[in-house]
Amino acid sequence: MHSPFTLTNATLVDADGLRPGAIVVADGRIMAVGPQALPQGEVRDLAGAIVCPGFIDVHTHGGGGFALHTTDPTEIRAYAAWAPTTGVTAFLAGVVGVPAGPPLAQLAAVRAAAEAPGPGATILGAHLEGPYISPLRRGAHPKSWLRTPEPAETEQILALTGRWLRLVTLAPELPGAEALTRRLVAAGVTVSVGHTDATYDQVRAALPWGFTHATHCCNAMRPLGHREPGPLGAIFEAAQVQGELIADGVHVHPAMLRIVIGALGAERTVLVSDALRGAGLPAGSFEFAGQTVQIVGGAARLPDGTLSGSILTLDLALRNLVHDLAVPLPDAVAMLTRNPARAAGIADQKGLLRPGFDADLLIFDAALRLQATYCRGRRVTSDE
Repeated sequence: MHSPFTLTNATLVDADGLRPGAIVVADGRIMAVGPQALPQGEVRDLAGAIVCPGFIDVHTHGGGGFALHTTDPTEIRAYAAWAPTTGVTAFLAGVVGVPAGPPLAQLAAVRAAAEAPGPGATILGAHLEGPYISPLRRGAHPKSWLRTPEPAETEQILALTGRWLRLVTLAPELPGAEALTRRLVAAGVTVSVGHTDATYDQVRAALPWGFTHATHCCNAMRPLGHREPGPLGAIFEAAQVQGELIADGVHVHPAMLRIVIGALGAERTVLVSDALRGAGLPAGSFEFAGQTVQIVGGAARLPDGTLSGSILTLDLALRNLVHDLAVPLPDAVAMLTRNPARAAGIADQKGLLRPGFDADLLIFDAALRLQATYCRGRRVTSDE
């Protein structure tokens, strides 16, 4: 049991809009919110500072020097302790491929970390990005990691991960992709179109299998064309599909960011970092899944120049959208909170400032610089 406290004189921002008011927190949950909330316990006057739900990153591979594609659960917990410094209060641990088989040891590490968490951001489970992806759109994934879906392998992965496999990225044009997608959906897993060379018609035909997500739109997929709309055209038209964007100004041109956000709307856009362990670190090089990655010009690249994830943090993504693209603050916050909560299957407990929801809270100043982070009602970072 934790003593109640109240944040008063706040500017409250979430997908429901922007309004003044207070938030009352007790036992890690929001008890009351809004202009009529009656203060309880310790009261802190925020003098108009912005309060929003904690960010949920459904596509990250690490940061702060910590990798999430690892066989060591303690490294995942260490990342969870670092992540709140960037506004992330919950995340899916990104797992990629390994040579000659599925990444079973890495998935087991995510489960172990999630079942025995430490302080900091909530470990929601795993995002398996591959190995069932297109050789033509593999990006930084080596060919030796890639596999064709097999039912027995699917059952092995599901048995190993239990409820902790939350999101899987796959290419729908692969042999066996339909059976894999339908099985994952039946198991409660969100399935995402990504790393795909599928045509518009192929993706349209695959959507009824149960796809509700698209991985880093524009990146590692057949491009949007005026005669062949590709995956993006099909995704834009599918009201049930949310699409990720990496808003670092490197992966997607600002003009294309505006186009994609315009097509998906604030209801369906999910901002992600796709960050590697080098996020938040000085320029230099680091290792990702056995590959050397260099930080060059604000981007993470392999020695041949191929983009390999990012070094983006989500607090910067928020500022990029609001300051550079003039996205309204409530819309940008929705893309970092409510929408990824849907993708992770936790929209009934995280992502909004509502009574009964987890007290994952961020405090920003007027310039959108992060001042403090609360994870489940506990202040874990502060500029004080």
